[in-house]
Amino acid sequence: MAQDGGAKLHKVLPRVETDAAEGLSPEQAAERLHNGYANVNPDTPERTVGQIVRENVFTYFNLIFAVLAVCLVAVGSYKDLTFMPIVLINCVIGIVQELRSRAVLRKMTIITSPRATVVRGGAVATVKADDTVLDDIVIFSSGSQIYADGIVLEGECRVNEALVTGEADEIMKSAGDTLFSGSFVVSGECRARLDKVGRDSFVSTLTLEAKKSGKKQRSEMMHALTRLVQVIGVAIIPLGASMLYQNRNVLQMNMQDSIVTTVTPLIGMIPEGLYLLVSVALAVSVTRLAKMKTLVHEMGCIETLARVDVLCVDKTGTITEPFMQVRDTVLLCEDRFSAEDVAQILTDYASAQAGDNETMLALKRQYDGMPSKGALKVLPFSSSAKYSGVKFTDESAYLLGAPEKILLAGYDARRDEIESYSARGFRVLLLAMYDGEPDARAVTGGVFPVALVLLTNKIRDEAPATFKFFAEQGVTIKVISGDNPATVSQIALEAGIAGADKYIDAGTLTTERKLRRAVEEYTVFGRVTPDQKRKLVRALKHAGHTVAMTGDGVNDVLALKDADCSIAMASGSEVACHIAQLVLLDSNFAAMPRVVLEGRRVINNIERSSALFLVKNIFSFILAALKLTFALTYPMSPSQLSLFNVMFIGIPSFVLALEPNKARVHGRFLRNVILNALPAGLTDVGALLTAMFLAERFGIAADELGTMATILCAFVGFLMLLKLTVPLTTLRRALIIAMLAGFTLGAIVFSGLFNMVALSGKAIGVTALLAALTVPLMLLLTAAVRRFTHGRARQRA
Repeated sequence: MAQDGGAKLHKVLPRVETDAAEGLSPEQAAERLHNGYANVNPDTPERTVGQIVRENVFTYFNLIFAVLAVCLVAVGSYKDLTFMPIVLINCVIGIVQELRSRAVLRKMTIITSPRATVVRGGAVATVKADDTVLDDIVIFSSGSQIYADGIVLEGECRVNEALVTGEADEIMKSAGDTLFSGSFVVSGECRARLDKVGRDSFVSTLTLEAKKSGKKQRSEMMHALTRLVQVIGVAIIPLGASMLYQNRNVLQMNMQDSIVTTVTPLIGMIPEGLYLLVSVALAVSVTRLAKMKTLVHEMGCIETLARVDVLCVDKTGTITEPFMQVRDTVLLCEDRFSAEDVAQILTDYASAQAGDNETMLALKRQYDGMPSKGALKVLPFSSSAKYSGVKFTDESAYLLGAPEKILLAGYDARRDEIESYSARGFRVLLLAMYDGEPDARAVTGGVFPVALVLLTNKIRDEAPATFKFFAEQGVTIKVISGDNPATVSQIALEAGIAGADKYIDAGTLTTERKLRRAVEEYTVFGRVTPDQKRKLVRALKHAGHTVAMTGDGVNDVLALKDADCSIAMASGSEVACHIAQLVLLDSNFAAMPRVVLEGRRVINNIERSSALFLVKNIFSFILAALKLTFALTYPMSPSQLSLFNVMFIGIPSFVLALEPNKARVHGRFLRNVILNALPAGLTDVGALLTAMFLAERFGIAADELGTMATILCAFVGFLMLLKLTVPLTTLRRALIIAMLAGFTLGAIVFSGLFNMVALSGKAIGVTALLAALTVPLMLLLTAAVRRFTHGRARQRA
């Protein structure tokens, strides 16, 4: 029996088999909903408030900070607890921002949540898919995602089960057949009784099994950060134990000094705000995208979007308006079929077919007269076969679809005429009399051409400007369509897509080798089947590209699933919206430039701001290693490190993370961050080691050395901040001035809190000299890193 997300059933209810036209009564449906028989997903993606609080408070590093705080309290070093308020503020910021994002996303999700068409009490109604119940009679039509397992009672539909079985073949489902959740309807319509819902459904079983065997794949940035945190988390335990032992037994310090001198480098090693910075920046980005009417299903796709260099688009709904219209019919046998005859045939044909795709809707709008005969058999349009068919009560049969798919070998005789219309941007359909039973598997009977039906889509007004933006940003456009390649090429040229004159019929790409070569040579791909769309996306990824795919129809679903970043139009099929990582709620492709720029903004800024955190980690690890090797005394206290940390890492990183940034993301995240931070980290090490040596040489006291070390770290932090903010803007100048003023205020006004002391003349002279020397040293190290980076790039090229 089904259960509501795994909850216990309140009451065991008997199964009910109602008539397909009647369905459950409203009372029966309400009883099932109340007693736990609803189709509730057992694994809701939304985290509760408790989960958000726990994940922000009970972290590994917060545990380390708590242990360090307890150690400092135990030895009475209360003034060195200044790092704890920063930890608490980090937790509060993270919780508040995630709760805000959760609230925004909840509103957006309501708009795009799956809907179900149910029959209850003889009336057809629309409800949330989660509110359907066991034994409900539901209606599935073209584009519908099958959200629960069911048994077909009446009607027929073609179903694609590739998302659950991996096989792309379309399967005809009729009375008595089973519909599996996770699949989707390609064409046709049926009524089915829900047989397994919620946790018991096929897709839920797969989901739960997958959770046992593996975790969700993370983006490159989040994976790199997680690895960094894991390495640091493991390393600080033996390092801390070794330094404490050295302080007590080698350097003969008392317990208080041993604890303080051990805690300081450990605090410096922990990137306490880095993970928070990334989480908050991504959460803010999700909220900003929501305000742009873009729903984010997977947060990691924001990073992927920033790295995209190939964007695959369909013609209909992206380049052109989704609505088609019949422009003309071209008679092919006027002595047998007059214009009136063709119009009546198309009226009968359109009346027999369901309006489950834009082409058929256009025909229904154009040929909306009274049908002259009924249909014995209807073959819905198949995106893989590229045609549909009807057999009428007078035993006549007709096919309508792609001319080359219907005429087969006979296409060459009419190629020039047909392609002349395609070259003008028309979508060309062939209406042909058929001597046989319409079958999607093959055209085996005799075919007699009757007429060509010419359809058009209006190019979106904003399309040329949108594609111009992508060209300027170095993003290559690939048009992947089921239409005639010449038609698509002409429309793409009018829309301003670079290289649109290079087109190919995907039917000629019969081998993997041909397909991989074609994705690099051609821009427009026509007559593409759903499975070929997926193969084209895979070929582009194999060639080293980061691929985004936009789509709105069931024929796009497989490719959307395999793309690095998938984007659906909300006005498209339900299953496309469910599969995609991003959903454009207003179905406006012109929003894509803003979406891409938002992805670049957040990832570039995170990469830049992360370098500030790594500077502290680098010099703290190196100094800790040198301390253990040469029995050195760490020059700074936790409170001094906190002052530097807040003014030249924490506050600047969050301000910079929210700035505009349009540059395309290059390289690997962690490598870029480390190489950016390395010069400043090594400069800090050189300055502090020299300060320690000169302090001992000139007899400068330990408390003065701590103040000198803090000032030197702050000065290098200023240089690093200056490096990251060039070219300077008004905001960046204000930030630098504010941080310098804040540090000065903390060092002078709150000197007791941050353990800063007045310096002697010798200490001032040494500090000034070393600060001056850090400038050429950092410039030299930055140049060396740049040469190394360029050298590696040339080797890879």
